[in-house]
Amino acid sequence: MSGAEPQLRPAPPAPRRVHVGPFSGRQLLTIGVVVAVAAVGLTLATRPIAPGSGGATPFPASTVFVVGPPVDGLHAGDQAPELTVTRGDGTTVGLADLDGRPVRLADLRGRLVWLNFWATWCPPCQSETPVLRDMDAMYGQQGLSIVGIAVQETTPDDVRSYAQRYGLEYRIAFDASADFFNEYKVYALPTQFFIGPDGRILEVVNGPMTDASARVRIEAWLPQGGAAQGQPPRG
Repeated sequence: MSGAEPQLRPAPPAPRRVHVGPFSGRQLLTIGVVVAVAAVGLTLATRPIAPGSGGATPFPASTVFVVGPPVDGLHAGDQAPELTVTRGDGTTVGLADLDGRPVRLADLRGRLVWLNFWATWCPPCQSETPVLRDMDAMYGQQGLSIVGIAVQETTPDDVRSYAQRYGLEYRIAFDASADFFNEYKVYALPTQFFIGPDGRILEVVNGPMTDASARVRIEAWLPQGGAAQGQPPRG
């Protein structure tokens, strides 16, 4: 055959790689996307419910936050340990609220007591915040005493700031050295201890309460045995 040789197109130039230090531009973009997604997830996971938002929570299916190995702890029917602990060195420590006032179960005899072990940094505890707030508002005048026991926190001021920000009016104590966390054999947050008017444990619940699960227990165990007056929680 004859004729001119076919013209070959020149090969396209190789794509220019942009490097910043040891990373290429594509690697930096990937890292940026991962960091952004993680930041959004962390923000959602640590955002508590604002006051007045009712019973809706951002974690409708949240589960317990395990902070230690499961242990065989206290059970329904046991006498609830008094909130005073004798340490190994013989010193006695009593639980106190954020204002420094002692918290004693003996002072709450005749009432339904709800001990709530929690932490401000614990997402399931955050999801439960409006439930505790609403139950205290509905049943606090009818024989319910809620005591939040903050554990593994940095300072009482951190806990006080959280309580003020979200309008928590029930008593909150600061378990600085985990004395009461260990006395009650808690291994997950939140953990609930419902204690009857006679001082005996009615139930231990590992994990956050909902409006419905809290109300059915409270209304069954209130000393008066009556339902709350007023409007139910929203949501």
